[in-house]
Amino acid sequence: MSGTSFDAVDAAAADLEIRDGTVHLRPLGLVSAPYPAEVVDTLRSALPPAATTMATVCRLDTAVGQAFADLAARADAELCDGRAELVVSHGQTVFHWAEDGRVRGTLQLGQPAWVAERTGLPVVSDLRSRDVAAGGQGAPLVSALDVLWLRSRERASVALNLGGIANVTVVAPGAEPVAFDTGPASALLDAVVQRATGGAEAYDLDGARAAAGHVDADLLAALLAEPYYARPAPKSTGKELFSPDYLDPFLAGRPALALPDLLATLTALTAETAAAAVRAAGAVEVVAAGGGTRNPTLLAALRDRLDGVPLLLSDELGLPAGAKEAYAFALLGYFTLAGLPASVPSCTGARHASVLGSLTPGRDGWPRWERPPARPTQLVVDQDRSSR
Repeated sequence: MSGTSFDAVDAAAADLEIRDGTVHLRPLGLVSAPYPAEVVDTLRSALPPAATTMATVCRLDTAVGQAFADLAARADAELCDGRAELVVSHGQTVFHWAEDGRVRGTLQLGQPAWVAERTGLPVVSDLRSRDVAAGGQGAPLVSALDVLWLRSRERASVALNLGGIANVTVVAPGAEPVAFDTGPASALLDAVVQRATGGAEAYDLDGARAAAGHVDADLLAALLAEPYYARPAPKSTGKELFSPDYLDPFLAGRPALALPDLLATLTALTAETAAAAVRAAGAVEVVAAGGGTRNPTLLAALRDRLDGVPLLLSDELGLPAGAKEAYAFALLGYFTLAGLPASVPSCTGARHASVLGSLTPGRDGWPRWERPPARPTQLVVDQDRSSR
C-alpha cells in the first residue's frame, strides 16, 4: 500500500490463520521502496484541487500498479521464501468523494492486473468501494484489525493512526466500537515543507523545524474552527479538504509566519484534534502507529494534551508502527478469500458488514480457503516466525 503522503510503497508479509474464533497474525517483515520521482511529481500535480486528464489517470493507474507489482514480487522472495499465496493491494488513493458528511465514492489507482501478472498470485484490491456502496465512509478500514486486536485488552483503548490523515478507533468494553478520521496528521505539515523548499524536501525530518518554532495561538484557534472537526462520527476526510492550498485563506492578511512557527502550529493542530478524540472517548490508553510516530515533536505534543493517558507505540504490542496499516489490509484480503465480512458498520457507518474488495485471479486462479463457521471475535499477534 501507499498512504496519502505517497512517499513510498510498503509491502508487509504475514502468516494468517483462524483457530477457535481467533485470528492469529504472525508478522514476517516489511519492505519498502520509493515511487519513481516522475510518479511522485505526476501525483502531486494531478491531485485535487488541481485539474487532470484521463490520460494522466490512465498513466498513473499503470505506473502505480507496476510499482506495487515490483514490490510485491520482492516481498514474496525476501519475506515469504517465494511461497506467498495472496497479494492484497490497497492502491493509491487519488480521490475520496465526501460531500455533506456522506462519502459518495472513492478512487484508488494501481491496476491489480500488473501485480497478478508479475507475481503469478491472486490479488484482492479495491477494498473501500463496497463499504461505500453499503452507505459507509469506506474508512477507516484499519478499524477491522483494531477492534479484533484491542478487544482482548478489556479496557477503553484508542488505536491512533498517524498517516497523511489521522484516524482513531475506539474500543471499549460494553460499547460498540467507533472509528473516524480526526483530521490532518502529516498532510499539511508535508505540504508546507514541500512548498517552502520548492520540493527539495518532502517533510520536516524528526519534526526538527517544528520543535524550533512557537505556536501561533490565533492561527491555531482559526484552524480549529474548521467545521469538519465538529461533525459527528463516523466521518472521513482526505487531501480533497486538507490540500496544499487549504492554508492559503487562513494565512492571507496575517503577518508572515516563519516556517518553524507555522510547522509548530500545524503540529499543535494535529495533536489537539487527535487528543480531543481520545478525551471524548474516556480512553485509558492510546496505541499509536503510522509514519507520524517517527516525528518526536508530534508525539511530545500529543502526550502534552492527553492529560496523562499513556501513549504506546503499536510495536510494544507486537505490530510495527510503520507497518500496522499494511497488516490491516492483509487481514482484510484474507477475510475476503475466506468469505468473511471485514468492515465494522459502527466504525464506517455502513448499513451492514460486507465482504470487501475485488478479485484478480493469479496464474492458477485463486485459493479456495475453507470458510470458518463464524467471523472471528479477536486477533492475536504471534511473534514466533519459526513456527511457520
